[in-house]
Amino acid sequence: MAMTLGVVALTGCGVSKDSGSTSEASKSPAASTVVSPAASKADKVTINFMHSWPAGSFKQQNAVLTRIIDDYQKANPNVTVKTEVLENEQYKSKLKVLSASNQLPDVGFTFAAGFLEPYVKGDLFEPLDDVLNNKLKDKFVSGTTEAYAVNGKTYGLPVELNIVPVYYNKAIFAKNNLQVPKSYDEFLNVVKTLSNNNVVPIALGNKDRWTGSLWYMYMANRVGGNDPLKKAIARTGSFEEPSLIQAAKDVQGLVDLNAFNKGFNGLSYDEGKSEFMNGKAAMYLMGTWELPSFTTNPDVPKEFKDNVGFFKFPAVNGGKGDINSWVGGPGAGLFVAKNSTVKAEAKKFVEYFVDQWGKVAVTEAGVIPATKVDTGTVKLPQLYIDLLNELNNASNITLFADVQMKPSAAETHLNMIQALFGKAVSPEEFAKKHEEALDKAAKE
Repeated sequence: MAMTLGVVALTGCGVSKDSGSTSEASKSPAASTVVSPAASKADKVTINFMHSWPAGSFKQQNAVLTRIIDDYQKANPNVTVKTEVLENEQYKSKLKVLSASNQLPDVGFTFAAGFLEPYVKGDLFEPLDDVLNNKLKDKFVSGTTEAYAVNGKTYGLPVELNIVPVYYNKAIFAKNNLQVPKSYDEFLNVVKTLSNNNVVPIALGNKDRWTGSLWYMYMANRVGGNDPLKKAIARTGSFEEPSLIQAAKDVQGLVDLNAFNKGFNGLSYDEGKSEFMNGKAAMYLMGTWELPSFTTNPDVPKEFKDNVGFFKFPAVNGGKGDINSWVGGPGAGLFVAKNSTVKAEAKKFVEYFVDQWGKVAVTEAGVIPATKVDTGTVKLPQLYIDLLNELNNASNITLFADVQMKPSAAETHLNMIQALFGKAVSPEEFAKKHEEALDKAAKE
């Protein structure tokens, strides 16, 4: 049966530290590479493609992406796809710089909602409805492409779909006689027990800030339910709503319990992740884009991979949130620049990439694509199967806050998240700063 999902939202982005450029030849066959005489005689075309999946931390994603590019070039010998690869934050910064001079790459990664809107408003992205309604029609999971639509037009085609579980190290739990927590009170007991036993409870690298936002978003959901955060961002509600302030208090409560590794606010995403990967921390809250690291990456020891499990973010006693409500949604998507001089070929490449990626993303890259997956015909590690089932049974998926917000408000949110974790602001100040930033952004 094909995987389907009725409610989806947007994702924050995977990050990594390495960068590279231009694709390398691949030995692995994929799509047909039959070359037509017309193609071989066509005018030479170069498509500039910029993305944020470096080989260092996104080894399998990068390998499949590279192979798809190679296959496309073999099938279209007149086309050269020139790639530029940047770590996530560098990528976003460079995209912003390039947009100021209207020099975006022909094809690149974008993210949905608040991230996408300024580029659309600046007339920098080309509508892709013609591509969507051609060979890709009906292939996407319901609701995914809508996240990339502005005023009825689609400006990005998503290539991944994520939810955010709490991963845990089974061996550490067993050694400390711990069970998977089902309530937040049980979760706090797990944190206290680990801390008392001189084990780091939770791995976190919050220098990139959105990593800490995941914790706040879950607390906001479990305390107040699906609506308060959503309404506050949409300006039909207030960020000073009591449940959003309580969520901030709960985050600082975890800090007070020494729940996170030392120096977490100064550690990068990769540094925080390594605390979990090296067995130094018992738990790690992160998106399913990390599944390859925990299942199929040949560079990761089997002993570690065998010990990784997951659980849902626990329900808060007396809270309005549902334990089957997740943070997550469609992740990176592909855009075509409005002023591209090779727009027609860029669209053909995007159509080809999305189609080919969807066929092999889970089995070869370990990534859940935004297109439908027939789980009855693919062999997957059990961790994938369990999380795909959770995705299908999700009661709600809450959008990543920084992606929902307009850029100026998102920057305030991320700064306030780091300040909250660092106890540099009170929960009340945290909420007030959000309210002010969201009001200001709404008037821009």
